[in-house]
Order: sequence, then structure tokens, then C-alpha cells
Amino acid sequence: MKKVIALLLVLVMTMSLSACGEKDTQTSGGDSKGTVDVGIVLPTKDEPRWLQDQERFESVISDTDYTVEVLFSQGSSATEKTNVETLVAKGIKVLIICAHDAAAAASSVEVAKEAGVTVISYDRLITDTEALDYYVTFDSISVGEAMGQYLADNATGTGNPLYLYAGAATDNNAFLFFEGAWNILQPKIADGTFVIKNSSEALALAGQPTLTRDQMSAIIGQITTNWDFNEAKSKAEAHLTSATAADKGKVYILAPNDGTARSIADVFAADADVSEYFITGQDSEVASVQYVIDGKQSMTVFKDTRTLAADAMNMAVEVIESKTPATDTTYNNGVIDVKAKQTPIVVVTMENVKEALIDSGYYEASQFTGLK
Repeated sequence: MKKVIALLLVLVMTMSLSACGEKDTQTSGGDSKGTVDVGIVLPTKDEPRWLQDQERFESVISDTDYTVEVLFSQGSSATEKTNVETLVAKGIKVLIICAHDAAAAASSVEVAKEAGVTVISYDRLITDTEALDYYVTFDSISVGEAMGQYLADNATGTGNPLYLYAGAATDNNAFLFFEGAWNILQPKIADGTFVIKNSSEALALAGQPTLTRDQMSAIIGQITTNWDFNEAKSKAEAHLTSATAADKGKVYILAPNDGTARSIADVFAADADVSEYFITGQDSEVASVQYVIDGKQSMTVFKDTRTLAADAMNMAVEVIESKTPATDTTYNNGVIDVKAKQTPIVVVTMENVKEALIDSGYYEASQFTGLK
């Protein structure tokens, strides 16, 4: 009987340990002591973009001799901080973090900095803290400018209905994307090419080429999607329900990313009073690339996460090896100017999908239908 009880205890302990191991993590390299050299914290596994980034990190990680662990915060600042504390406890030398909430993440990176960890803000700039060493990013203002330019290039005449949407007010990139788009769209709004249909705040500021942070915040507060498909869909439905037939016809839509673009596009496509629409996006997600091929989404800004992930990981390796990483600009996070390295972007339309995304090896042609 004692042997049976002992066996049962072993089985229970084994099952418990297995269950405890089921976390949103990915570890590569390292030693038998379980220490980690580079910790990576990404915002969620629920958006294709971050799963793509995870794949790119893993590809770069496989070529290094360093221990790396990836944790996902699942849209929670509290979980994000716990993730950072967990990685710090494992002895990380470098933290690469893409914040869920740019301001709330300040306390998380301060924990790492106090432990002597070098902090690299990844893709989204963490604000209101001195605890940042580097920022690896795409040129977010250029992303917004590319989206605004696409809409401007496809508009003729005057009085074209313009619908504006933005990312999350907690994400500094949402402000940068909108700033870039406004740089291009505002002159076209001022000269009557576009007429804003879904934001009283933006309409009131239509004569201002440059917006303050507070002014952008007021606009984004009205048109935020929070990067959420369902929220984007609901907002688009509400806007079209309140709009008259005259506010529709051929419309132009600034959508902040691919996920929201698909949701918004579906709503506008279903409205009988919308005869044609031009809509932006970014990230070149598989589903949106198919939408571009099918003519359901007009464009997407391709941000090659292979390059971004490689830049971040190579920067981390250089830090570990006591080298000085190369940077090409700085971003002010409200407290300090953070040294940054930027990655170029490419505008993808139906005409250059194959060249930009297939021929470059980013995707396989077999992932899509109707590709020319």
C-alpha cells in the first residue's frame, strides 16, 4: 500500500509540474542553470502581428548562443509587470519590451533598470520614464504619412467624405501614426479635397497643420479603435448609421492597422450608399494581404518584422558583449531623448504584392489565392 501511495504522489507531482509549464513562453539557448540572458515581453498572442514577431525573434534567436525567453502580457499591464519581474528574477541582462500601455509600462521597465538591466523599447515607445536605453522601431510618422499619401493620391475633385480612425490612446505609436497621416491629409482637408465626416474634434481643428499632443488626444478619443476588431466594427457601424447618403458615395477611410481595416472595410462594403471606398492599413497580415489581392482593402504598409526583430536582437547581443549599438535618431518619450534605430517601410497595393511580400521571401505564394 505504501508503494502505491508513493507512486500516486509521484504521478500527481509530475502532472502538476507539467501543468505549471503551460505558459505563453518560448525559450531558446541557454544553460542548465535556467538563467536567461535576453527577456522579451510582447503585448498579446491574440493579434497575428505579434505572433509574426515571435516567429521572427525565434528565427534570429536560433543563430545566437544566448538564452532568450518570450512572454506575452495578453493586454494586461499588471501581467506585463509580472512578466518583467519574472525575467529579471531569471537574471536577464537585456529586456526587449513592446508595451501594452506606453505610460503604464514605465513602472515595469524601472524595475528592470533598477536591477541593472539594459532596456530596449520595441516598436512602441514607452513614455514618461528615464529607464530606457534604446528604442527599435519603424518610422511611425512615415507610416502615417504613407497612409495619408495613399488617400490623397487617390482623391479627385472636392468634398470627398473622409472617415478617420486611430489606434489606442494608450499607445504612443497611435499618436505618431495619426500625426503622420495628418501631415498629409490636413492640407487636403483645408483646400476642400476631403471633408471629415466622423469626428467633430478633427473638424474643429481642420485649419491647423500641426496639432499639439492634447489636440491629437481629443481627436483620438473620438475615433479610437483600441486596436480592437470589434470596437472598430461598432464605431464604423455607428458612423454610417448617423451619416446621410450624401456623406457616403465614394469614401476615403484612414484605418490605423490591418485588423481594424478589415473590420471597417466589411462595414463600409455592406452599406448600399457606399459606392466605392479607399482604406488604409499596416502590418501586412496574411488576412489583409488577401483582402488587398481581392480588392477589399486598398493598401497595407509593410513593416518587415524580420528586420525589426533582427535589429532588436542584434542590439541586445551587442549590449551583452559590451559593444555600443548603432542608432540613427532619437525619440523623446516625455522625459528623455531615447536613442533609436529605425527600419524602413514599404507601401503594398494590389500591383506590388508579389514583389514586396512573395519575392522578398516574407510569405509563400501558396498562402494566398488569386495572386498575380
